[in-house]
Amino acid sequence: MIEFGHGTHVGLRREHNEDTYYADDTLGLWLVADGMGGHDHGEVASALARDHVLREAAAGRALADAIRSADEAVIRHSKRRAEALPMGTTIAALRIRDGAYEVTWVGDSRVYLWQDALRQLSQDHSFVQQLLDQGAITSEEARAHPQRNLVTQALGVTDPQQLRVETVRGAVEPGMQFLLCSDGLTEEVDDAAIARILARTDLTAQECVEHLILAALDGGGSDNITAVLVRVR
Repeated sequence: MIEFGHGTHVGLRREHNEDTYYADDTLGLWLVADGMGGHDHGEVASALARDHVLREAAAGRALADAIRSADEAVIRHSKRRAEALPMGTTIAALRIRDGAYEVTWVGDSRVYLWQDALRQLSQDHSFVQQLLDQGAITSEEARAHPQRNLVTQALGVTDPQQLRVETVRGAVEPGMQFLLCSDGLTEEVDDAAIARILARTDLTAQECVEHLILAALDGGGSDNITAVLVRVR
């Protein structure tokens, strides 16, 4: 049995919401996409990627293949536009079927697993993550780094030959919670605070999402905020 909640907020400093998401327990698919390129570019890219992945996944394609196909669709759409501004989007997706989960991502939108403790399943495709991997900065320094929003991989922007579509798989167990979110949440709410909210057994999945979004707004709301929470009963 699956319970899920979802929500998005423009934040306190942006005029438009370039995030988008999808949540469907019938198809067993949930995703978050964070567009980039400004109004009418970022929001188009994220919605295009969402719709393309949904269509391909519903047709039975593997998530990684669906995301690569979405990348091609965003590039094609961008080339047809008269403006020279780039158009791109991150994506983080979860599919649950046949007792297993599949998590696939490009960029810095994240997927967390809560199972008595919080663990990040995805790994950010970002400049700051590269510095962390090299041991050049600490996790505390990463949160305040001036280039923390610089992504190194994104649909529609990265050379398709260099695109890293990464996947993690595992068995589904009762009590698991999967959180998919854009960086508008993780920019303002650290992992410890996220864990405290997910640990609350008195809240429904939807209430948890609402608490997460409120926490991001309380933290400053510097970006669009999107969260999807999937609970396995």
